Amino acid sequence: MSKSLFEVFEAHSSKAWKQKIQVDLNGADYNDTLIWKTNEGINVKPFYHADEFETLPEVSNSKATDWKIGQLIEVNDAKAANLKAIDAINRGAESIQFQIKSESISVKDLFENIDLNTIHIDIKYGFLSEDFVKSIHSLSSSVAEHALVISHTDIIGNLAKTGNWFTNLQEDHTKFEAILKTNNQLSIDLSLYQNAGATSIQQLAYGLAHANDYLNHFKAPTKNWALSEVKVTFNVSIGANYFFEIAKLRALRQLWTTLASEYDINEDCKIIATPSKRNKTIYDYNVNMLRTTTECMSAILGGANTIYNLPYDALYHTSNEFGDRIARNQLLVLKYESYFDKVNNPADGAYYIESLTEQLSEKSLNLFKNIEANGGFLKQLKEGTIQRKIKESAAKEQADFDDEKIVLLGTNKHPNLDEKMKNNLEISPFLQIERRKTLIEPIIERRLSEKLEIKRLNKE
Repeated sequence: MSKSLFEVFEAHSSKAWKQKIQVDLNGADYNDTLIWKTNEGINVKPFYHADEFETLPEVSNSKATDWKIGQLIEVNDAKAANLKAIDAINRGAESIQFQIKSESISVKDLFENIDLNTIHIDIKYGFLSEDFVKSIHSLSSSVAEHALVISHTDIIGNLAKTGNWFTNLQEDHTKFEAILKTNNQLSIDLSLYQNAGATSIQQLAYGLAHANDYLNHFKAPTKNWALSEVKVTFNVSIGANYFFEIAKLRALRQLWTTLASEYDINEDCKIIATPSKRNKTIYDYNVNMLRTTTECMSAILGGANTIYNLPYDALYHTSNEFGDRIARNQLLVLKYESYFDKVNNPADGAYYIESLTEQLSEKSLNLFKNIEANGGFLKQLKEGTIQRKIKESAAKEQADFDDEKIVLLGTNKHPNLDEKMKNNLEISPFLQIERRKTLIEPIIERRLSEKLEIKRLNKE
């Protein structure tokens, strides 16, 4: 062929394409028939065209070639967790997240024989302790020249999840400031909002407002804080809406850049992604592997720095070697057999994803501004506004699941009614209500399939 394809095929505008589609619809309304209206208030069109963009989108500030394969490890015994981490590293893990519940854990035993110059370590705490965080970072800096250790301390996140401060507002902030001076690390947990049923727009706006409350606190003249030295990490849960989740992470980076520029803080941020628990099931549980695979793909294409996969049986089994290995191997297949680490920013320039990113950014920014105009995130959390809005969104999503508009294969669609699970439950997969006094109403994580699963279990 002597001519290029661009010369052979005549270019058509988006208007011409729409007119052609309207003819083919034989009188049916274009907007009613082909435009998908989401719960986020975003209208998804049947096609997107270059002439809808006035300028070329900017290149994303992320590198898909650098994403890390993570392994989640709950720490009850330091030496056992250490051996488990070393085994995971030998089998391909590039990042370890230690989830520590007790201050009695030996930091030295936990880090034994782990090369902290090459392996990323994330540490999540079930408590607030300045001394423990100092011990972590003094040890890591003494054994590694460039220790890659992040301590995730989020006192507002703990308040939102539990309804209480660790101790009280003043003491929590005092300890938190001391911790921040030790490590210059600010961690924001958005995963709670997703797992509780918030829309993508709410997750982004609440995450931004959540971060802004910290920045406002440290920007106060009395604090004299060098925010430019602080490194920010966002912990995000990834849902099943494939393209929206890609756009969500891209929008998060854009929004953070906008907010950071107002505070003279580092505009780069780290994003740690984990599949959502909200759409996982105990029946036909192998489908969970398909769900987590596509969710991890969204995280990679969206620009997450580290991905910790969720084992397919995490809802009803205690941590076990098989489930952890399968979760890790899913990421190994994506990286080394599916080549998801070969192209930087693969979603850049895709008209649909660029449009979604722009809309999510704009709508989230508007909601963020509304939150700030009404006193800020913490104030609205204490008033119960945030909780009420999330519950409203969760109820809409639950209704869609109940009406089978949202399909979880093997659970509310094509279930295997002969499958029995009652004897397989090592831990309870259902919401546990703990009656206690709280300062505010906590934000509750809840899975879509819980009621249906309880009914099935009761009939076994």
